[in-house]
Amino acid sequence: MLIFRQLFDAQSSTYTYLVADRASGEAVLIDPVFEQVHRDAALLQELGLRLKWTLETHVHADHVTAAWLLRRQLGSAIALGAASGAAGADRLLGHGDGLDFGKRRLLARATPGHTNGCMTYVLDDESIAFTGDCLLIRGSGRTDFQQGDALTMFRSVREQIFSLPAACLLYPAHDYRGLTVTSVEEERRFNPRLGGDISAGDFAGYMHNLGLPHPKKMDLAVPANLQCGRPGDGLAEVAMPAWGRLHYTFGGFWEIQPQALEEILERVCIVDVREEAEFNGALGHIRGARLIPLATLGPRCAGLATGKPVVTVCRSGARSAQALVLLQKAGLAEVANLAGGMLRWRAEGYTVQGGIV
Repeated sequence: MLIFRQLFDAQSSTYTYLVADRASGEAVLIDPVFEQVHRDAALLQELGLRLKWTLETHVHADHVTAAWLLRRQLGSAIALGAASGAAGADRLLGHGDGLDFGKRRLLARATPGHTNGCMTYVLDDESIAFTGDCLLIRGSGRTDFQQGDALTMFRSVREQIFSLPAACLLYPAHDYRGLTVTSVEEERRFNPRLGGDISAGDFAGYMHNLGLPHPKKMDLAVPANLQCGRPGDGLAEVAMPAWGRLHYTFGGFWEIQPQALEEILERVCIVDVREEAEFNGALGHIRGARLIPLATLGPRCAGLATGKPVVTVCRSGARSAQALVLLQKAGLAEVANLAGGMLRWRAEGYTVQGGIV
């Protein structure tokens, strides 16, 4: 029997997939995220599974893979497309190669277009396929950076994905609207970029005019992923703090998600490093937060050693990440940054003081 789980990283809107053979306990993680390594390791342990492989659909530009860290911690091997240009993998896959876990197998189909190394992985009975950033639900990956080519992607989808059985379920690497799964038949009929009677020229014209900004983490993520996510010195040995459900970032600091912060709000010191006008402005502020603008934080770090863990907050999470570094340099050990800042806190419906309702 197959074990299947679809996991989600809210920061990058990335899906990670756990696929395992129940009889043998051997498992594969597809597109694991660095910040979610503790979550994924805990799930494997709870289900009694042994991670045999981590598998990348491509070299990602919006998050850092957990492949190297999982290999170090759990002994798993790393596999990805041979055309990816990545170093440090245990196996480089070509079109038609298979990867075994227990009595099951994933077959690799080369689907370049988003990047040269993009691969779609198809379960042995062709009931499920993992399409990475090549084919998304009612959409497609971008073709405007990292060797992207619209005509190549069009051929990849039509020849390698739409040729699968109509009932084959398709699971992408990302979704930004909360959608989780589609099928070959659905995408053939309803995909506005690639389905129906759309021609290669139509698709290329559409893709050439998207005008999207590059991913925020691109300059960090791409070089790291070309090394299979191998971090700098010291990043691989950090244990999970006991005071909250945190995620360790590739940048070398802890983050806390809004839900996890809301659960422990009374037990932490919230330091909001925005300016006073922002603190009292449209986004409001978290109940009990202490306002210390970033420019004035340095001399006041010592006064925050109250015995409570400190969570730094700003509008988006950028300034508060800088504040966290200052606090660490001042000797505070139990510190974390609120992921996504007040923008995410408000967007996810958590209570604020002040602000515009």
